[in-house]
Amino acid sequence: MHKRMTITIDEAVYEGLYRTIGKRRMSQFIEDLLRPHVLDTALHAGYQAMAADEVREAEALQWCNAVAPDMADEAR
Repeated sequence: MHKRMTITIDEAVYEGLYRTIGKRRMSQFIEDLLRPHVLDTALHAGYQAMAADEVREAEALQWCNAVAPDMADEAR
């Protein structure tokens, strides 16, 4: 569900948006910019993407297993 909102921006910024993005796509462009700042979805999506990378996960597990003995020595 979308909500209608009125905002005020500098004329030069509006003209730049109009030129670069186009009148019909400004709302979506602004929403895409704001979404990671007001919703927690960007961080969650990033973690999901990292977890889905099996090669990266295998390398991370190998690294953790390699440093675990060192950490045990420091704890003593």
